[in-house]
Amino acid sequence: MPPESALLKSRALRDSLAVRTGVLDKVKALSMLPDGLHVTTRMVAGYFEVSEDVIRQLVARHRAELSSNGMVTLRGADLRRFKQDILSRHSGGGYPQARSNLGIFTRRAVLNVAMLLRDSPVAREVRGYLLDVEEHPGTPRTGSHPSRYRSLEARVTVVESCRADVGAALRDLGPVLRRTSDRLDRIDARLDMMDRRLAFMDRRLDHTNDVVCAMSERMAGLDAGLRQLQQETARCPRPRGGRR
Repeated sequence: MPPESALLKSRALRDSLAVRTGVLDKVKALSMLPDGLHVTTRMVAGYFEVSEDVIRQLVARHRAELSSNGMVTLRGADLRRFKQDILSRHSGGGYPQARSNLGIFTRRAVLNVAMLLRDSPVAREVRGYLLDVEEHPGTPRTGSHPSRYRSLEARVTVVESCRADVGAALRDLGPVLRRTSDRLDRIDARLDMMDRRLAFMDRRLDHTNDVVCAMSERMAGLDAGLRQLQQETARCPRPRGGRR
């Protein structure tokens, strides 16, 4: 098993263990926001029993690594939408309403914090549990199982980690699918409106055609009457002379 110091120093080692988010709940329950996917900076600090400033300093030093594992800083429209959709349903008071930005973490980003945070007893316990599981994936820290159960428990651990990642991915897709559905609904409404306008224009065009046909028939009748009048005028005898 590599020492804890190696985990603190080696990003490659941290990346290799980043999928094992299940160890977080084995050490201490991690409360999530109503979307079941994210926690705020304040909630991360509460989990590791440190101040928010400690977490912010850690983020400043390792922002790129934490961002690659799901940490995001929300601002502007994204922050307003997140507050409306997610934080408005959170009763724990885990975020400051007046802030112009908000850092949120996935479970994977929280595990990344545990692998970087030096002075938190909770983080040290997570690292110790994580390295134990890495060395003996079928054996918990508190005891040992018969050898015939080790392979099964190792598979269960992998399945739990994969299930958490798949669930997180699906929850990430949820808002995207809802926004896409809303856009499609708006497009359908516009298409329906265009169909109604085209149908109205078709009716107007049919009416115009009827009027034109009626005018054509009347013009044809006038032409026939004019020709008949001309013929009758031509047959009338002209007077041979005037009065004397």
